[in-house]
Amino acid sequence: MPPILQHVQQATKMMSRRKILLLVLGCSTVSLLIHQGAQLSWYPKLFPLSCPPLRDSPPRPKHMTVAFLKTHKTAGTTVQNILFRFAERHNLTVALPHPSCEHQFCYPRNFSVHFVHPATRPPHVLASHLRFDRAELERLMPPGTVYVTILREPAAMFESLFSYYNQYCPAFRRVPNASLEAFLRAPEAYYRAGEHFAMFAHNTLAYDLGGDNERSPRDDAAYLAGLIRQVEEVFSLVMIAEYFDESLVLLRRLLAWDLDDVLYAKLNARAASSRLAAIPAALARAARAWNALDAGLYDHFNATFWRRVASAGRACVEREARELREARERLLRRCFGEEPVLRPAAQIRTKQLQPWQPSRKVDIMGYDLPSGGAGPATEACLKLAMPEVQYSSYLLRKQKRRGGVRVRPEPVLDNPPPRPIRALPRGPPGH
Repeated sequence: MPPILQHVQQATKMMSRRKILLLVLGCSTVSLLIHQGAQLSWYPKLFPLSCPPLRDSPPRPKHMTVAFLKTHKTAGTTVQNILFRFAERHNLTVALPHPSCEHQFCYPRNFSVHFVHPATRPPHVLASHLRFDRAELERLMPPGTVYVTILREPAAMFESLFSYYNQYCPAFRRVPNASLEAFLRAPEAYYRAGEHFAMFAHNTLAYDLGGDNERSPRDDAAYLAGLIRQVEEVFSLVMIAEYFDESLVLLRRLLAWDLDDVLYAKLNARAASSRLAAIPAALARAARAWNALDAGLYDHFNATFWRRVASAGRACVEREARELREARERLLRRCFGEEPVLRPAAQIRTKQLQPWQPSRKVDIMGYDLPSGGAGPATEACLKLAMPEVQYSSYLLRKQKRRGGVRVRPEPVLDNPPPRPIRALPRGPPGH
């Protein structure tokens, strides 16, 4: 029997309860469309991954309980989308915020189990913005949950924060002409500690990780070392945004997932006109000095990341990252046309795919579906590019229906434009 027929026969036996449609996209590429869960497979499964487990290691089942600390402006929305789609395909419960918190767990308050919608408890997956609180998360998530997060180089991250939250963070609003250079020349002239949304203007990574963003490693090196230890105790993987595909390879291996499980479309990306093409070296130094705690965290975990890559086999990880990029390109072409491009929200016809715009000065891009599509493939492509607010709303409705909670009768995916970020009510101390 030819090898390809043997593969199809084996897949059919393993998935006898699912309908399999075999799509041949090329002499070496097999794509499977699974009707149950609308999973698209774009990896040539006739061939093994470049980084297989050791031969004497028994295959592990996929790990199903994951908590992702979604940090700000670090490609976290793209990771969140990967986790949301995985949860849907495997009928897992996703922890989602109570409506009073909107689409985040009442950030910037410390996370509390009370911020989780009761229809989404107990969860398998958590991936929405929150301020880390270990005790509260361990109350919510089951034993054996794998904790992961992602960091980004602080200068690039701060430029993105300054642009994205310019209309919400008072420290940024005070700067004449919305000048990042002016802010970094004298940040103390604009910044007020304890002000609402002040954490977007100073050591945001440290704040998201539950640390004190007002501490300076120059004055207290022991504090940074302690915060690093706390992160290492909890998080099994700290991904690095600048090496996103390599990070996903490590994530896939950590969770025993397939390559298809970590395919993605880039989400929440700013238009070129809304960001600096390159951050001048002097500005980058100033940003890192102002965010010294974040810089210390990033430098440590960037080094840790590359030690993990070396342990897995750097050439092996790089080959698999390349395979991930190739499979991703095939998927994007299948979903969004032969030349898939990110579009401004005003040019996106599909309402469910229109990304929220933080202000008139910032353009957030997204993908659009070709006209005339329908069926499981179109549904899978829709989820691939669905922005955070719409996807969170959709999942909440779906899980409420599954739990027997009455929902409004309007179409599940036809959401109104999301409301802008608003001030959150102050909670009791510790929350």
